[in-house]
Amino acid sequence: MLHESSLSDAADRLWEELPGHRVEILNGSIVVTPPPDGPHQETLTWLIEEFLKIKARQAGLRYVQNIGLWLPTGPDDYAVPDFSVVDAHYKDALVEKNCYAPHVFRLVLEVTSSNWTNDTATKVDVYARADIPVYIVADRKHDEVLLYRNPVDGKYPDPVRRKRGESVPLPESVGVALELSVDTLLDGDD
Repeated sequence: MLHESSLSDAADRLWEELPGHRVEILNGSIVVTPPPDGPHQETLTWLIEEFLKIKARQAGLRYVQNIGLWLPTGPDDYAVPDFSVVDAHYKDALVEKNCYAPHVFRLVLEVTSSNWTNDTATKVDVYARADIPVYIVADRKHDEVLLYRNPVDGKYPDPVRRKRGESVPLPESVGVALELSVDTLLDGDD
């Protein structure tokens, strides 16, 4: 990668060479994630169905998978969350490289995969610094769901932890009322 003209160019090249992989730049480092497994994708499909049922679009929201989030942590930094709830006018906040400004994101959700430390540590930091109001981690490694909310001075307070058999109520700042099943977030659809 030394011949590349920038970190961003190197990330673009990896994206082209590794179809199906997610390429992100977090804190100035390229992070490559292999394609997700079936239960991971079932969780995302279930989330879309749940937001459809509560008519989130009519509330002025959009819910999308794998949309780029421009990060303030470095000149080329961006993340590609598994699932996001954004304002309906998010397309007006395009920064570059199919990434959107953080102010249009109301919720970001990650389902952990093999590189779970990115979701449970690195992204906790970068999403807080981007002032994302709600960050949910379906931590399949530790069999729990973490709810981070309301960052202050670039840091989230300690998360609310939910175990199997419980649910995660969405904070009011998301703009819709919804309880998410911890079991479904961790396992995918029943």
